[in-house]
Amino acid sequence: MLGSNEENKKRISTMRARQRSAWIVLMTIVACAALAGVCGQQAAAGSGRDDDSDLEHSLKTFTRVYDLVRTNYAVPVDPDLALYGVADGSAMPNVGAIPGMLQTLDPHSSFFDPHAFERLKEDQEGKYFGVGMTIRTRLNKAGKMVTYVELPTPGSPAFRAGLRPGDLILSVNGKPAEGLNVEQVAAMLKGPRGTQVTITISREGSPQPINFTITRDEILKLSVDDAFMIRPGVGYIHIKSFDETTNDEVTRALKSFGSDLKGLILDLRGNRGGLLQEAVEVSDHFLRKDQLIVYHYGRRAEEKRYYATTGESGNFYPMVVLINGETASAAEIVTGALQDHDRALVMGQPSFGKGLVQTVYPLSEHAGLALTTAHYYTPSGRLIQRDYDHVSLYDYLAHFDTGPRTSGEVKRTDGGREVYGGGGIAPDIEMPAPRLNPVQQRLLESGIFFGFGKYYLGIFQTVPRDFQADGAVLAKFKEYVRSQGIRLSEQDLQNNLEFIKHRIRLQLIGVVYGEDAAQRISTENDPLVARAIQSLPQAEQLLANAKRYMARQSGS
Repeated sequence: MLGSNEENKKRISTMRARQRSAWIVLMTIVACAALAGVCGQQAAAGSGRDDDSDLEHSLKTFTRVYDLVRTNYAVPVDPDLALYGVADGSAMPNVGAIPGMLQTLDPHSSFFDPHAFERLKEDQEGKYFGVGMTIRTRLNKAGKMVTYVELPTPGSPAFRAGLRPGDLILSVNGKPAEGLNVEQVAAMLKGPRGTQVTITISREGSPQPINFTITRDEILKLSVDDAFMIRPGVGYIHIKSFDETTNDEVTRALKSFGSDLKGLILDLRGNRGGLLQEAVEVSDHFLRKDQLIVYHYGRRAEEKRYYATTGESGNFYPMVVLINGETASAAEIVTGALQDHDRALVMGQPSFGKGLVQTVYPLSEHAGLALTTAHYYTPSGRLIQRDYDHVSLYDYLAHFDTGPRTSGEVKRTDGGREVYGGGGIAPDIEMPAPRLNPVQQRLLESGIFFGFGKYYLGIFQTVPRDFQADGAVLAKFKEYVRSQGIRLSEQDLQNNLEFIKHRIRLQLIGVVYGEDAAQRISTENDPLVARAIQSLPQAEQLLANAKRYMARQSGS
């Protein structure tokens, strides 16, 4: 249970920063040792007294090393840096003692320093108080860190005030932003609901800085970022994460489709997971009552099974689930459940393969530990987790181990189809992601479309909702490309004309009308979505086959 902020402040005020940090790291080691048996590479085999002796010896060794470093290092040691590592926004990578220890366990056990722990709580709650925009930092020509607006959240105070992607933040309430990292600028932008903040920005095409005085409000971070009828009778839902409000958002989206819904595309691409309970409740919408959704167990965690408690109330419209290499964790739980019960046809690329259960242990009001305590299994008994013992951490996280991932663990779906465990979720229909040619790759990496958007709107201020990149727009684009020193021949332009026109349209629509509008255009022109719509009859046949197979198995 987390203590109150006031109690925490009083407690912290009685300790020096170094003492506090040392205490946290010692308690973390004790917690890890007790919960995960991490004090040594061998499994515990001796008596409890020997184990206690080893633990005590390890703790004494650690405290002696830490004290020697703190006392004798050539320059003063920052205890937070030594123990936690470098916070986001720093130029040099650094792994502190606690993250370094956890990296010896598995790729997903992790320590949350105060900044990361606050972000975790915000992400899970799906809300915070501020102006509502994504910001990023980069180095300017003078080598100093500057902050710019990457994306105002649609409908947020920042969006309504008129802030645009690419706006350079000069100051917040008169305090210069130059030289500050993302966390520092974000902290200045956040504040109690109803309070005002003045943001001074520099914008392409504007000769003078522009001031925006914005009233802070509750910012909802929606996990369902797109839901609409993509064809008559066919709904489309994209879930980008599983947070505390995800099931409520999915419920609202399904209700908005009404009783005319004849098919559903559930897009989980890029969804890296989130809360288990939300994944279970989302799955419950589409399965029959009492069907198994997922189960997990571990060395210290008893097996626990999760079932559909309400069921889909007879709305057995065909479904297609879209996944890719960034579909992970809770999103794989949903995908695995729907695939194992033959409730949906799965399309795209193999999922990431993260089936480790993380339990978050608060260590104080401002820090937490996410420790792997169990493994997830799909209804058929498939282990979701991909092997991480034989690849580097970098290759594992970057998903470069793209070879065959069938572990030999063969399971069967409700319809009798073979599926394999231990390597994420393999799609029923695999479609590789569209590959960019060298010219397209170079244009995207250069940031030329982002820059052109600022340049174009600096001249024309706005574009209509039905904007298309015509000849006049392309002429301006070629002019801008030349001004940036990027070589683009006429042949390059002609060979990639549709790609360039599409990217220009997405950039300008996104800036003027919000990312939602741009995303809608992108979805409607997505080849995998189009293939999914065409495959709905196949999904319907899959479900019918499963019903017949289950009937034969039961002898009815």
